[in-house]
Amino acid sequence: VQLQASGGGLVQAGGSLRLSCAVSGTSGRINVMGWYRQAPGKQRELVATIVGDRSRTHTDAVKGRFTIARDNAKNTVYLQMNSLKPEDTAVYYCAADRYYTPPAAHWGQGTQVTVSS
Repeated sequence: VQLQASGGGLVQAGGSLRLSCAVSGTSGRINVMGWYRQAPGKQRELVATIVGDRSRTHTDAVKGRFTIARDNAKNTVYLQMNSLKPEDTAVYYCAADRYYTPPAAHWGQGTQVTVSS
């Protein structure tokens, strides 16, 4: 299973970005997808997960601002990030697992998100 993350960049506080994670190399359904982030000097933290098509969770720090979603036809999971804050600056990783949550079996390469104040 391969995960290819994209969509990071530099944005001003209050702006928006949408991260994408394309899944390939599997014939079966990947049931659990998620996004993590790791800021400099901090541990990696789970940002959001989606189980199946609709069961979504978001960490408290991003609730109301970030939304995880998936497009099964495109084998892609998204993280829509609105009202970005400087503290959202981090490398964002997508992860996948066929069954277990939080997902950790397969990882993407990471995409940098930088929010300027």
